[in-house]
Amino acid sequence: MARVPKARPAGLYRPEFEHSACGVGVVANIKGVKSHSIIEDGLEVVVNLAHRGARGSDAETGDGAGILLQMPDAFMRRETAKLGIELPSLGEYAVGVVFLPQDPAERAGCEAIIEAACSDEGQRFLGWRDVPVDDSGIGYVARDCQPTIRQFFVGQGPAVADQAAFERKLFVIRKTVERLVLESDIEEADTFYVCSLSSKLIVLKGLLLGTQLKGYYPDLSDPLLASSFVLVHSRFSTNTLGSWKLAHPYRYLVHNGEINTLRGNINWMVAREDTMSSALFGDDMTKLFPIIWPGQSDTACIDNAFELLLHTGRPLHHVMMALIPEATGEKVHMSQEKRDFYDYHACVMEPWDGPALIAFTDGDRVGAVLDRNGLRPFRYLVTTDDRLVMASEVGVLDIPPEQVLFKERIHPGRMFLLDPERGGIVDDETIKSELSRGQPYGKWLQDNLVRLDTLADGHRGRDGHEAIEGDALVDLQQAFGYTQEELRMLLEPMAVNGAEPVGSMGNDAPLAVLSERPQLLFSYFKQLFAQVSNPPLDAIREELVTSVSMSLGAQHNIFEETPEHARQLKVSSPILTDAELAKVRQVDRPGLKAVTVPTLFRVDGGAGALDRAMDELCRNVSDAIEAGYSIIILSDRGVDAEHAAIPSLLATAGVHHHLIREGTRTRVGLVVESGEPREIAHFALLIGYGAGAINPYLAYRTLEDLSRQGVFPDSVDVK
Repeated sequence: MARVPKARPAGLYRPEFEHSACGVGVVANIKGVKSHSIIEDGLEVVVNLAHRGARGSDAETGDGAGILLQMPDAFMRRETAKLGIELPSLGEYAVGVVFLPQDPAERAGCEAIIEAACSDEGQRFLGWRDVPVDDSGIGYVARDCQPTIRQFFVGQGPAVADQAAFERKLFVIRKTVERLVLESDIEEADTFYVCSLSSKLIVLKGLLLGTQLKGYYPDLSDPLLASSFVLVHSRFSTNTLGSWKLAHPYRYLVHNGEINTLRGNINWMVAREDTMSSALFGDDMTKLFPIIWPGQSDTACIDNAFELLLHTGRPLHHVMMALIPEATGEKVHMSQEKRDFYDYHACVMEPWDGPALIAFTDGDRVGAVLDRNGLRPFRYLVTTDDRLVMASEVGVLDIPPEQVLFKERIHPGRMFLLDPERGGIVDDETIKSELSRGQPYGKWLQDNLVRLDTLADGHRGRDGHEAIEGDALVDLQQAFGYTQEELRMLLEPMAVNGAEPVGSMGNDAPLAVLSERPQLLFSYFKQLFAQVSNPPLDAIREELVTSVSMSLGAQHNIFEETPEHARQLKVSSPILTDAELAKVRQVDRPGLKAVTVPTLFRVDGGAGALDRAMDELCRNVSDAIEAGYSIIILSDRGVDAEHAAIPSLLATAGVHHHLIREGTRTRVGLVVESGEPREIAHFALLIGYGAGAINPYLAYRTLEDLSRQGVFPDSVDVK
């Protein structure tokens, strides 16, 4: 696995905390006719979306604005002819747009890396072009940190079969260059950024206001610059500092909203790297790692994932359906074929959840998707002269009413696709019906997916809870740090109301790191919140768009679609009862077999006992994987006077990251059987750090004991 250099922080700024509420626009000719007027319309859209972009303390420094367009072949030929560069046919050359350090020596170092990478990958480096810029109209903050912006030209190598193979090779070149620059001793390596490197697309962007984009890049006013579509973006983010490379568009998409599952998405992508293989990339696959560089914005991360899946064979609408699925709950009306598609892909990859509105392209087609929550509107209209105008709001172009054929909006979970080869706009139902019939997803699920609620009851044996009562129960509660306050203010209200208790006076407990009393490991973590404009998700009232079901078992290469991908155990909730855990423990199907690994250590082990216990735990889990088990139950049952439990969060996270380092994490699902978790935050942390399901056996026994004491009303049944 490639070594990842650490991102350099800027003061208190942390890129992973970025949130945004931006202006997004698309202008296109629905028949695929290229023209300069499409670019002019796009620039007008981004000007009219400028109020959705942010300004800094320097009012002329924006948070970012940019435009993505198709390769303007005639323009590029004219400009390269001036430089003595002879371009091959359209599709056989690529243009890279790159931000470079201002220092001449460091800039030359970056350029040398680019040229060498092109040659090493068997492609022809053709030359450089300085991108004309006019910085007289931008703010001093943006001007002081602006990079040198250049374009470089790459000719298709003789061993490359077609344009798709050329695009893959360009992807390898870009990833190689990024790694070499960041691992070099170039001091301004953070300034370096490849905006785009493609034979189909070009990105021009910067730390600009939407009103400054056209003036900053004189190329955008040239009549020879033509495209059949443009994607534009005006950036507004909270809790972040603007920078040139954080501006949108990214290489394939623009985004309004946040990816609130980002950390998990990134971690699972890293965990999958050792199982990734593709006949299309062959030995080049390892050159792509890490797929997602640390320190990027959420949009850049999903752009990386989209790019990877696009280059490994899926069409762009298939990629986006897998990344951002629509709601599929039992109360949602949809065809069985489409439900099977989503249920199958839930076994392959976790969703990148919003709120998110994303417009995307592969260079030939343009699409847009709204996540299932639908909190980021996107409206569009089609005109009599074959123009498509899509934006975060209406009125971004002044179009006479008589020229409007129809208006519509993208609905929650729905997708829009403009495919000129198919005659124009392809509706959501057509797109998804075709993809849903692409493979026998329903049969694969029927033959391989095991649903926990369909299994016969297991024998709980030693795990029966009858013996945990009286003094034995109190001893366990003390061992796991239960307090009377937790019984009265947390567990009792949850049992009565079926929901987490909510208070209005805040939490005045000292930070765990400053407390003089023993603390659970959970207490050292705090919840991350999305920006305040997003209301908290209500899983009861918004049942249609939420799900707590989980899949346990091995995961396979995400670039393939096989029946084995569906060979998992589906649980309706990650919180398992004792009876449900007994079913998991005894499951024995092809590719699905569970084993219990203790997470205990002897209290008389002296100094380093916990360290040694963690090492032994990791070894035992690795041995179980090699023995063919695909579900590991990490259990701390058996705590007594001689044995203490490894903190459940430490055991889960330690095993999770050990398996990532070992390259075997995707071969197994983790279940935690522990007496420690009892708060909602405890369960969230365990799931966030790798658990697929949790059995809080001591919390159950505690509730039963409270019931026997008559604490609950007669209507409450905790059995």
